[in-house]
Amino acid sequence: MKESFIARAKENILDAEIAFNGGRYNACANRAYYAAFHAAIAALKHFGHTPPSIDHSPVSGNFSKYLIHERKVFPSTITNELKEIMKIRGKADYSETGIGKQLAAAQLKRATIFVHLVLQKIEEP
Repeated sequence: MKESFIARAKENILDAEIAFNGGRYNACANRAYYAAFHAAIAALKHFGHTPPSIDHSPVSGNFSKYLIHERKVFPSTITNELKEIMKIRGKADYSETGIGKQLAAAQLKRATIFVHLVLQKIEEP
């Protein structure tokens, strides 16, 4: 099951890049968030903590609690990354104005770093 979330994270980060390059900044922010979200789920499963529900806030909270603060698998510098990426996704999806190129670029960069960091840890031999 972890593998399906890894595959989704990789697919979504590619889709975010394609959306950004096509000028679809709201879609970019959305896919970038889901790449990070799916990577977080894969990490939780990999390290033996299956979230009680695959819902946005519990996944983010459990990732920070178990994999950053308790087990110290990931650096404390990323404690709020998933929440911040989720905020931008919310603006892209639900605000009247959406987001522009600059914010989409920042979102894509943030999510890409997050996903790569997670995948490095869970795909290590």
